[in-house]
Amino acid sequence: MLNTIRYLNLSKINPLLLLVSRVLLVILFIVSGLPKMMNFESTVQYMTSLHTPLPWLAAAIAVFMEVIVSILIIVGFYTRPLALIFAAYTLGTALIGHAYWTMTGADMAGNMIHFYKNISIIGGFLLLAITGPGRISLDKN
Repeated sequence: MLNTIRYLNLSKINPLLLLVSRVLLVILFIVSGLPKMMNFESTVQYMTSLHTPLPWLAAAIAVFMEVIVSILIIVGFYTRPLALIFAAYTLGTALIGHAYWTMTGADMAGNMIHFYKNISIIGGFLLLAITGPGRISLDKN
């Protein structure tokens, strides 16, 4: 089995795998960003409930990152710098939106999972920044 894996040549499907990886990496953000965009006032209220400084600006940044930048990642436009920016954004959402260390009970458990999910996603964005988007992209690298 290990020999099979060792000699598996992914070079022919690598560009397609990188495209699929980019889509999978940001699909969560698109799914959560579109409702934020469609119900912007509710998003501002949510940011206010989190005691986010400048909740209107925070909501606008969330919509921009989760919808616009996600689409740019999918099409592979300025992928490496946007992946680094998205990693920082994801860290911010983890710290602001999933501060499980301030909670108890079920809230703590659920937010701890979401916090570490975000940390894992940061790893994906860092890998994307290193590898680049592949040939099936506007960046083509």
